Amino acid sequence: MKRNLLATMLLTSIAALTACQQDAATDTTAAATAPVEAPATAPQDTTAMDPAMSAEADASAQTENPMVGGAPMFADRDIVTNASTSQDHTTLVAAVQAAGLVDTLKGPGPFTVFAPTNAAFEKLPAGTVDGLLKPEMKDDLTKVLTYHVVPGNVDAAALTQQIQAGGGSAMLKTVQGEELTAKADGGKVTLTDAKGNVATVTTADVRQSNGVIHVIDTVLMP
Repeated sequence: MKRNLLATMLLTSIAALTACQQDAATDTTAAATAPVEAPATAPQDTTAMDPAMSAEADASAQTENPMVGGAPMFADRDIVTNASTSQDHTTLVAAVQAAGLVDTLKGPGPFTVFAPTNAAFEKLPAGTVDGLLKPEMKDDLTKVLTYHVVPGNVDAAALTQQIQAGGGSAMLKTVQGEELTAKADGGKVTLTDAKGNVATVTTADVRQSNGVIHVIDTVLMP
């Protein structure tokens, strides 16, 4: 009888052990076949700009202006700083310095400057420039220079619009107080001064931090 009881207990233990092994096998298979969730990945930042691309964009923005006098013109620099680098405007810069207008034209503005080239000054009668640069002629020089300046930021598009609105001409009130007559002629913009001299805009829309420069080929006289 004891042998029968011992045998029964042994068979029961074996059966229980077998059941446990089968359950463990089932759990392992389920774990192996269950889908594995991919680890979360941080979203890629697409707003950061490559430093090289940023530098290229800055250079592009600075070179949008036309070259003047063999020098690049930078839209984030003031009128005097840009004009001082132009080989074609050394006489104008010297005149601005002699008239004491440097600080004014480096100010916030905005100003529209019709900038005569060295060749434009050379068209004046002999001795005119030297005479204007004398200290005792400072008032006259100031009048001439401020006659080339119009308050505000008058770019080519705005000037053309004014000419069209005026039926072919526009009167521009200068800082000096007198007016210039702007006209469109053969795709070019011309300016006529109080004495009938006509200047042609040869390079337009040279953007400055405090306005705009239009290069002209003749000195205007009040």
